[in-house]
Amino acid sequence: MNTEKRAARRARSTSTRSGTGTATPVPARKRQILLVDDHPMTREGLAAIINRQADIMVCCEASNPAEAMSFLSKSKPDMIITDMTMPGRSGIELIKDIHAMLPDMPMLILSMHDEMLYAERALRAGARGYLMKDAGSAKVLEVIRLVLSGQSYVSAQMSARVLDAITGRRPRGSTSPIEKLSDREFEVFRLLGSGKSTKEVAQALNLSTKTVDVHRGRIKEKLQLKDAPSLIHHAVRWVETQAAAS
Repeated sequence: MNTEKRAARRARSTSTRSGTGTATPVPARKRQILLVDDHPMTREGLAAIINRQADIMVCCEASNPAEAMSFLSKSKPDMIITDMTMPGRSGIELIKDIHAMLPDMPMLILSMHDEMLYAERALRAGARGYLMKDAGSAKVLEVIRLVLSGQSYVSAQMSARVLDAITGRRPRGSTSPIEKLSDREFEVFRLLGSGKSTKEVAQALNLSTKTVDVHRGRIKEKLQLKDAPSLIHHAVRWVETQAAAS
């Protein structure tokens, strides 16, 4: 009887091994990704691509930064993919908030907005990559795995621009006056261009109206705009141009 039991145990042990005599590897846990984007179709399409993979999956989806922070208070995904412009706080603000709370969290920006304007801001805020939404699904998956492995990603053109900035050479490509704005000034400018009043901008950014007025003054100075109507007109035109590009 004891002999039969030993034989059965040997048989079960053998069944877990491959024909070469080595143990069959146990499948690794799928890496979990939080998607943040205010367009449901974009989230659904990206989730479908990711969930077909053997090594990664979407664990939750958020339509705005507030929902994203709510998810993070309950669980910790392995990676976050977020858009840049959403209702309420922007992608840049979300990245800063998450980076302060989880400094090692890999974050990738997936956006239709010009990386020459946004990517450097996103990387400074704590993101590890910036990819345009017009990239193919194969490239998206490649960059997701790259960022999950601890590496960073920007396009070759953006990489050259960053290196030029670091080494003190003039940045390649065209530059925009908007790049002169600090991240906070940039957010104030974007919200003003979206039709928000000074009070609404203050509420959205958790600032006082006096502080927003200070930022407005600095924006006018940096963009060489003579008065408040010129600032609003310029901001609205810029937002409309970005929306058309999206």
